Amino acid sequence: MTDLMRYAAALADAEKGKGLPPVERWNPDYCGEIDLVIRRDGTWVHEGTPIGRARLVRLFSTVLKVENGRHFLVTPVEKLGIEVEDAPFVAVLMRAEGEGAARRLIFTTNVGDEVTADADHEIVFRKSPASGAKAPYIRVRADLWALVARSVFYDLVALGETRKVDGEEMFGVESSGRFFPLGRASEVFDAD
Repeated sequence: MTDLMRYAAALADAEKGKGLPPVERWNPDYCGEIDLVIRRDGTWVHEGTPIGRARLVRLFSTVLKVENGRHFLVTPVEKLGIEVEDAPFVAVLMRAEGEGAARRLIFTTNVGDEVTADADHEIVFRKSPASGAKAPYIRVRADLWALVARSVFYDLVALGETRKVDGEEMFGVESSGRFFPLGRASEVFDAD
C-alpha cells in the first residue's frame, strides 16, 4: 500500500464528520516528505500521476496545514511534507449576492470549498511564487490561499471600481462591506 493510500485510509472516518478537522490544533511529529505536488492549476499529483478521484483530493484538502511557509498533510499522529507550486487551491467560480455595501462575493474552489470575501477571507493582489507575475488570491482558511482563476479574475474586474485608498486611486472590489484594493489599474490589467 502506498503512503498516500495508507494516509487516505487513516482519514476515511474524518469524511463522515461534520465540518473541517481541527488541523490548527494538531501538532504531530514530522514523518518526512510524501511525493505529492499541488500544481499551480490545482492538479494534485502523486508520484508523477494526477490524482483523478475528486473525492480523495477533497479529503486530503481538509487536512492541509501551513507551518513556517511549508505545506503539510496532517492527522493527529503524523505530519507529511508536500510541495505546493503556488497556492494550494484555485478559485474556479464566483457569484455576487446583493448590491452596494451589502454585496457579498462568494468563491468556490477547485476542491469544493465556498468562501465569502470578508474581513477574515481577504482578497489580495500579489506576486505569484510560480510565475512572478501579479495575481489575485483569496484566503480560504488559516494561511491557506486560493489563486483566483483567470476567468474569475475577469468577473472581479467587471465588478470593480476605483476608490481613493490612503490618498491614492486604487482599483478593487467590495464584498461584505469591505473594499479590497487590487492595485493601480495598470497593475491589475497586466495580471497573469
